[in-house]
Amino acid sequence: MSGTLEWFATIGGIIAAFMISLDNGRRITGWGFVLFVFASLSWIAYGLMDEETGLMTQNIVLLGINLLGVYRYLIRKRAPEAA
Repeated sequence: MSGTLEWFATIGGIIAAFMISLDNGRRITGWGFVLFVFASLSWIAYGLMDEETGLMTQNIVLLGINLLGVYRYLIRKRAPEAA
């Protein structure tokens, strides 16, 4: 089971990073962050199962950052104003 989580998190993270790097609009970027959320959750579960505290801690922080990305790109209705 931990091997499956590890590979889902790895491949999911790669695809999410690619989606965000394309900069093809708010919707694609937002869905990239959704995929990052699932990858982070998988890494957290893997860290718990294999007692990898550092990996788990890193992905708890990244989960928060990714949730912020989901909010900014998929939930919030208006783009931020230019400074």
